[in-house]
Amino acid sequence: MKCGLVLEGGAFRGLFTAGIIDVMMEHDVWPHGFIGVSAGAAFGCNYKSRQLGRAIRYNKNYAHDPRYSGIRSLLTTGDYFNAQFAYHKMPLELDVFDNEAFNSNPMAFYAVCTDVETGKPVYKLLEEANETTYDWIRASASMPLMSRIVELEGYKLLDGGVGDSIPLEYFESLGYERNVVVLTQPQGYQKEHNKLMPLLRLSLRKYPRMIQALDERHLMYNRELAYVAKAEAEGRCLVIRPDGPIPIGHVSHDPDKMQRVYDMGRAEGERRIADIKRFYNEP
Repeated sequence: MKCGLVLEGGAFRGLFTAGIIDVMMEHDVWPHGFIGVSAGAAFGCNYKSRQLGRAIRYNKNYAHDPRYSGIRSLLTTGDYFNAQFAYHKMPLELDVFDNEAFNSNPMAFYAVCTDVETGKPVYKLLEEANETTYDWIRASASMPLMSRIVELEGYKLLDGGVGDSIPLEYFESLGYERNVVVLTQPQGYQKEHNKLMPLLRLSLRKYPRMIQALDERHLMYNRELAYVAKAEAEGRCLVIRPDGPIPIGHVSHDPDKMQRVYDMGRAEGERRIADIKRFYNEP
């Protein structure tokens, strides 16, 4: 039986997820594969490279560095998170990503992006760590209005959460029968219609199917929450989520807030690690 892990996005709420997967590494818990969306991919990739603590470390260390992120980067490069600095200089020079460990780890890793020409999700199996892989992860985490479209291997890509926010159903279709699902919103959360649709329509006016996907994203997301709830009730998945709203915005330059969110994830991970082990080991 194939065991999987599904990581929702949520920008800096993803540090909650980073705390959980760090606890899973400490307890030597390794499913057969995992799939990450947006921040779930950007922070989750460190799970495959076995780099415990890396996500919280570099985000805190470079929180105030304008080369990493900020309005200056958005105005000068088109990306709030500077693509060259965050996805190339960082993993190659400043907080080095362990390519060798990533490549040697047999655990499968998929990143989810959205094709702006179709509005549909693109699921990419990332088997070898290199600069193209870094760009797939960047594309998955490239939020509309905050990022340029990423042109990669024939696709035009943005945030994977637009196409498939919680890809449990997709992962089950690949044969992953028992999945831990990490959400970054609390029990009872329902997504509302995006209030920034007028700006999104203007920004993405050349891509009507992407605009439609954004316009209907709340409906898709809430359907996926219902699917997860049904799978949980049937025993096919184990859901881990915060007890309440995570106290951080989509962007942040506050290392203390980052640490608090990460610590929330670690606390929940420690509280649920026995459940995770039991769930993966059940026949």
